[in-house]
Amino acid sequence: MPTLYHAPNSRSTSILHLIEEMGVADRIDVVDVTVARQDGSGGPDARNPHPEKKVPYLTDGDDYVRERGSIVAYLTDMFPEAGLGRPVGHPQRGQFLSWLFYYQGVMEPVLVLDWAKIDHSALHATFRDLNAVVACLANALENQPYLLGEDYSAVDLLLSSPFQWLPDATPQQPSIQAWITRCANRSALTTVMERDRAGLRV
Repeated sequence: MPTLYHAPNSRSTSILHLIEEMGVADRIDVVDVTVARQDGSGGPDARNPHPEKKVPYLTDGDDYVRERGSIVAYLTDMFPEAGLGRPVGHPQRGQFLSWLFYYQGVMEPVLVLDWAKIDHSALHATFRDLNAVVACLANALENQPYLLGEDYSAVDLLLSSPFQWLPDATPQQPSIQAWITRCANRSALTTVMERDRAGLRV
């Protein structure tokens, strides 16, 4: 059985959300671990096999997966019947993977750099800037409710996740705000957030 190493109220909560959305909570073991927090609390957990003691981290037998975009791709491929991914051969497979890699390689670094007030032309040339990220999202959502069209998918879950934690970072574009609201109103997200706050695991 795959095992997810998770720290409550962290980036790994989005992977719990994915598991809940897919309806496969009984097919994935979840181990809660501690991690070092920005406020100085927590710390590395010896139970966590991640080489840097970070989360999320997924193990599957002798194999492992790190980084959220990779874990999303792995799990949606493992459970294609859930309909949140785009399996090999699907006409949107390329778009699906592109959004996952865009989040990991561009969007999250830009959001962190903006939050930290770090500004340099080399960073803009490499990662773009926040305006470019907002424009990319707004363009994709101009005439459709979700990033891949009419149906919610795992890319919506991942790319909307920062705004669930940092609502002040929400762009002002109405199409993006409406998309974030649609993604935030998922019952699976509410369930996972309540469990995380209560420290419960099913």
